[in-house]
Amino acid sequence: MPRTVNHAIVLFEGHVQGVGFRYAALQVAREFEVAGFVCNQPDGRVRLEAEGAPATVDGFIQAVGERMHGFVKNAERVITSRVPQFSGFEIR
Repeated sequence: MPRTVNHAIVLFEGHVQGVGFRYAALQVAREFEVAGFVCNQPDGRVRLEAEGAPATVDGFIQAVGERMHGFVKNAERVITSRVPQFSGFEIR
């Protein structure tokens, strides 16, 4: 049976574009064993997708939120389990 990981999609709302959010997420990702990406959305939100062990993904998302807390008004999170699809973490 293939190995599965937690896969999280988080949409951050607020003043999250043009403030170094994506770069900060990349820096935080280097502190966790996660893979995925972060990118700006046309509607002004930032989309973050991450996969890894459940506690690691949760800790990573929490750390990104804490690092950018003054800019984030809301964060919508969806977490599922799936076979890994990412290698490394990148800005898109």
